[in-house]
Amino acid sequence: MDIVFINDYRVETRVGIYPWEQGMEQTVQLDLEIGIPAGLAARTGKIADTVDYGAVVKRIGETLEDRHYPLLERLAEEVAQLVLAEFGASWVKVSVAKLGALRGVKRLGVTIERSREKT
Repeated sequence: MDIVFINDYRVETRVGIYPWEQGMEQTVQLDLEIGIPAGLAARTGKIADTVDYGAVVKRIGETLEDRHYPLLERLAEEVAQLVLAEFGASWVKVSVAKLGALRGVKRLGVTIERSREKT
């Protein structure tokens, strides 16, 4: 398996369980690793044989816009399922972090890994 990665993608969305968080946007940082078939794109040179990271970033931005997620875990799950379903990835690892949410903490967050169900 080859891995396409997107690091330090920052987007504004509403995330959190506290009332003050629900009404305001916060910057979250996303890091993704997306599994694709080993060597296929390298052999063919075709974008159709890989994941278009520009399209992934655009879709994530559209998805997170004007939404509220009570937990980072829920946000990460939605991003993971989007990548698996819409971009044909076989595996994805998604890390989502709040920036400066707690005094003395630069980043805090969650990392999840998901893969396609084998049929």
